[in-house]
Amino acid sequence: MKNNLKMKTALTIAGSDSIGGAGIQADLKTMCCLGVYGMSAITALTAQNTTGVADIFEVSPEFLQKQLDCVFTDIFPDAVKTGMLSDSKLIAVIADTLKKYKAKNIVIDPVMVSTSGSRLIKEEAVNSLKELLFPIADIITPNIPEAEILGEMEIHTRTDMETVCRKISVKYGCSVLCKGGHSVEDSNDVLYYNGNLIWFESVKIDNPNTHGTGCTLSSAIASYLALGESVENSVKLAKEYLTGAISAGLDLGKGSGPLAHNYKIIKGKV
Repeated sequence: MKNNLKMKTALTIAGSDSIGGAGIQADLKTMCCLGVYGMSAITALTAQNTTGVADIFEVSPEFLQKQLDCVFTDIFPDAVKTGMLSDSKLIAVIADTLKKYKAKNIVIDPVMVSTSGSRLIKEEAVNSLKELLFPIADIITPNIPEAEILGEMEIHTRTDMETVCRKISVKYGCSVLCKGGHSVEDSNDVLYYNGNLIWFESVKIDNPNTHGTGCTLSSAIASYLALGESVENSVKLAKEYLTGAISAGLDLGKGSGPLAHNYKIIKGKV
């Protein structure tokens, strides 16, 4: 048998979610469903479910380095995405490694604030994200609370979202997608890309099960970049995929449940 099947590849650098709805599990499901071969470098193990996080065990910088070296020296990723990175030393390892191997199509999901508004990482880690990872990113994907921190301004209107996108992009030299999912009335996102503001309009989906939406969106963007799409089209297609995964209405768990990442596969079978 001749082995000649080729696939585009993507690497997720993030934490593990034991319930499978967010983190590397959500990322790998997304990549697979979009036809991309997914790989992972784990930054932390979490004991969590749909009702909350019970414990977190971070890996050492040395072990993270070995994971990254193993990936880059064997199957070079066509795109890379990062998730929650709570330690400055881990961020430094990631930044140095991405530069060392000349990684491409880098998507940074700056996970800093939870859906409830709680800060998730220390201030020094936020500074490391800004100083080390943002300047080498192709696109970063903050939600509104995170964009307020990065842009040092409050966001109340569409104009505010446009202003903060432009401000962050100019400061760090990358495209910026400000996600509007925290808005009560809609889920409109705005992208600042190549000097242009592009809006992606969508209605608010009546579904409380939104565990892992940020992870899913950023890994979908990375997947489409790996497949050769532009930043703008990658965001458009990723948002369509996320909307479908939420709209499928999967109902699992006692809290905010996960998405139906495989909704295209199971459609018509249930």
